[in-house]
Amino acid sequence: MYHFFAMLSRMKYINRWGLMRNTREENLCEHSLEVALAAHALAVIGNKHFGRSYDPQRAAVLALLHDASEIITGDMPTPVKYHSEEIRRAYAGVEEAAVDHLIGLLPQELREEYRQLMTLSGPGDEELQPLVKAADRISAMIKCMEERLSGNQDFREAERTTRQLLEEDPLPETAYFLREFLPSYGLTLDEQNYASTAGVKLADSEQMFFSSAL
Repeated sequence: MYHFFAMLSRMKYINRWGLMRNTREENLCEHSLEVALAAHALAVIGNKHFGRSYDPQRAAVLALLHDASEIITGDMPTPVKYHSEEIRRAYAGVEEAAVDHLIGLLPQELREEYRQLMTLSGPGDEELQPLVKAADRISAMIKCMEERLSGNQDFREAERTTRQLLEEDPLPETAYFLREFLPSYGLTLDEQNYASTAGVKLADSEQMFFSSAL
């Protein structure tokens, strides 16, 4: 009997943003799905608009498992993780040990396949790593926007720094996603539905708001 997939199912018990007041808790399972959707989208955008030859399905699976080690380590808050190079190196070692433990819960013949997925180290994964990283930040940005729109100011600085990182991202795929898709996360369900079916554009005031927010 092997426990790997049962362990993966525990992602839903790992909450993120532990240092922050949350109007709604976000768990690792939700985050991983959102990152996977964004990574897949970035890969498709790259292929359709920027002459890339990404594998969107591979990008999505890499994103699904990019934080799987947190099942064991928990979510390390970013300010703590990057407080110093010493802490970053130490945490990298902890992450590596967690991946080793999870891989050990698989049959021998499956281990290398999943190790490559969890460490983004398979053939061709190098070009997908920036997409997964950008998708991870897009997911963080969405969370920050949701909290701000709920009236929670605890995420104000996190939103500012995440926005800056996304704006500085050299990938044109990231800029495309921010321009064409991110503003919709600030709309209500009715606004998203009616704007889509009726072809209605955002009001000028809304366009200005999202332009300044990004």
